Amino acid sequence: MHQRILILQGHPDQSEAHLCHALADHYRAGAEQKGHEIRQIDLASLEFPLIRSQKEWEHSPLPDTLADAQQAIGWCQHLVLIFPLWLGDMPAMVKGFLEQVLRPGFAFEYEEGNPLGKKGLKGRSARVIVTMGMPAAIYRHLYRAHSLKSLERNVLGFVGLSPIRETLIGGVEGMSQKEVDDWFREVHTFGEEGR
Repeated sequence: MHQRILILQGHPDQSEAHLCHALADHYRAGAEQKGHEIRQIDLASLEFPLIRSQKEWEHSPLPDTLADAQQAIGWCQHLVLIFPLWLGDMPAMVKGFLEQVLRPGFAFEYEEGNPLGKKGLKGRSARVIVTMGMPAAIYRHLYRAHSLKSLERNVLGFVGLSPIRETLIGGVEGMSQKEVDDWFREVHTFGEEGR
């Protein structure tokens, strides 16, 4: 079954190509090969302000520069978010983007008597691909993948995305070309399968 897939490439550095860029390219190639409909957004190419208050988040208009991105999130059936782990978490640019686009009235709605609200993005799945310098097993077991779990539960799951699959790619500075190529093949397969 063909899907509408949105790839959000979240490496903040546009000055050179990084592993995150290549992973997005390989996912996209696999998905296009199997006939999935693809849109891709490189978050670093977008200009937007940070949200500085709950009032602003709830009531200020979405910046014009993010209108297409929010529309693409509403359009997709499967969301792929790719970013490097920085200081144990997603880069600030990725968090700032999610705060802007996942607003009340779009990503969820407040409901009387329901502290969780009505999920606005139900029926969509997600994959989060995170690259990191430390071994992935240390992040997963020693640190319990704390920031990734927070993203999955408190952001993506809160607005209705499910299931959420994760791919952790650790030790990126020391990987051999064979290891890099193995990851490219695996991510290409994820794209083919639309997962």
